[in-house]
Amino acid sequence: MSSINYDLTKIKAFIFDVDGVLSHEVIPLHPNGDPMRTVSTKDGYAIQLAVKKGYQIGIITGGYTDAVKIRFSRLGVAHIYMSSSIKMSDYNDFIAKTGLPDDAVMYAGDDIPDFEVMSRVGLPVAPADAVPEIKQIAKYISHRKGGEGVARDIIEQTMKAQGTWMCDEAFGW
Repeated sequence: MSSINYDLTKIKAFIFDVDGVLSHEVIPLHPNGDPMRTVSTKDGYAIQLAVKKGYQIGIITGGYTDAVKIRFSRLGVAHIYMSSSIKMSDYNDFIAKTGLPDDAVMYAGDDIPDFEVMSRVGLPVAPADAVPEIKQIAKYISHRKGGEGVARDIIEQTMKAQGTWMCDEAFGW
């Protein structure tokens, strides 16, 4: 049984911010100035499985590093928006490309730049360590902190509710 108070059978797409959601909110800097992120392998597993099962997956992040683009492309994520200064513009592009209604979309964000998109989607989600303004508008606050399995938490609960979690594709990468 899901702990998310939303009709998860509606969800057809998952969109994630990176810093503070798919990676920790504190990140080391490479000597060249690039942020070096860590990511959860369990998030990666859930994302690639969701792609295989036909869910639309998106990344909308204000950051830009090749490592992020490479990581999520390799997992099958087709909609990657980097250097996103106004996330609503990229969200609108995602909706135009997928043709999905807002209530079929889950968006996970942790900070003020995510506020507008989270106010529009059907299922706004926050990690346990999100800022108060984001937690206030979230319909679900994960028990996981950013970088520690937030995507896995949401995707697993949604796919279980839709009967797509323990499927033939689940037993491999």
